[in-house]
Amino acid sequence: MVQTPIYLDNLASTRVDPRVLDAMLPYFTEHFGNAASKTHSFGWRAARAVEQGRAEVASLIGASSAREIVFTSGATEAINLAIKGVAAAYHDRGNHIITSAIEHRAVLDCCRSLQRQGYELTFLPVNRHGLVDPEQLRNAITSRTILISIMAANNEIGTVQPLAEIGDLAKERGILWHCDAAQAVGKIGIDVEELGVDLLSVSGHKIYGPKGIGVLYLRGRRPRVRLRPQLEGGGQERGLRSGTQNVPGIVGLGMACRLCRDHLECEGQRLGSLRERLHHGIVSRLEGVELNGHPNQRIPGTLNLSFAEVDGAALVTALGDIAVSSGAACTSGSTNPSHVLQAIGLDDQSAYASLRMGVGRFNSEDEIDYVIERVAAEVNRLRDPATAEVAAGERKGSLVPEELSLK
Repeated sequence: MVQTPIYLDNLASTRVDPRVLDAMLPYFTEHFGNAASKTHSFGWRAARAVEQGRAEVASLIGASSAREIVFTSGATEAINLAIKGVAAAYHDRGNHIITSAIEHRAVLDCCRSLQRQGYELTFLPVNRHGLVDPEQLRNAITSRTILISIMAANNEIGTVQPLAEIGDLAKERGILWHCDAAQAVGKIGIDVEELGVDLLSVSGHKIYGPKGIGVLYLRGRRPRVRLRPQLEGGGQERGLRSGTQNVPGIVGLGMACRLCRDHLECEGQRLGSLRERLHHGIVSRLEGVELNGHPNQRIPGTLNLSFAEVDGAALVTALGDIAVSSGAACTSGSTNPSHVLQAIGLDDQSAYASLRMGVGRFNSEDEIDYVIERVAAEVNRLRDPATAEVAAGERKGSLVPEELSLK
């Protein structure tokens, strides 16, 4: 018998892997020293743990040196450090930044903040599958372009961008490329050297690590990327990110990266199989279901569907024993349709009728089969004219409840 509630929102956050927790626990109680304390064994032990964590992250993403790994509080801080840090450090070369219309809000809001300060921004459109056109990117570059910020994989539809082409173009034109890889690292192969990435953002809690820890990869050679620090203080992380290092978080992130590296291929195959089981099961039971995102070029566990003649908020409410999303979690409480779904061409009605499901490491086939039956039953119920009228009346004039908002 399936135990509920079922967690199927692994794009928003993941459960900490027990092996990650076991690695972290001693650094809360036994090895609790400050990694910046250089005069005793407690500090030395903490410093060694930090460097081990740094090496594990570097190994997962193919960095040439562990020194290229800068620890932050998460991907949002890493994104801010990357975009604002580059903008300030390279302002003498230019003031033009290129990004895409479907970036995470951390990127978009960062760019709009710079736009208000006088920087020029280009927001590239995407096609129906959520892909940037490399030729449009090429045509958008000017003599004043200093940074391209395009994500690896989208957090709502899972589409993976043409990363190698973007990297080749950035290198050809001598422009830095920041890649938000929070949804891609640990799920598909990401090698910063092969792809030509100059700055890469990573989040611990997306890969079965703890919340409150992230990474900015910063290329150290060919070219050596310069940044203007956004936090001043004790000079930790080579002065790029001051503040006492989160040793337990770093240890946890390091173990999470090691597990992802060791099981990348087999886990990807398993999650892709579960996702296809979920997709096929739903479309075989329901008509009027459309896939949002690329059918093949996407991260393994992602499924975003639109259901004709169904109110998305009502569907999420009806699926009370299943954790899913009907938009992006970081637009909490907003009644506006997803900017990602709008960018790929969905009208408001179809965007509101979308459901995002993220299959993860700890989901089982039995859970997937349960979700299939529940989704089919609730969609059919909500499509009944009498039910739909009641649901529409309840929704009118109200915000999406905070507990239903997406990440």
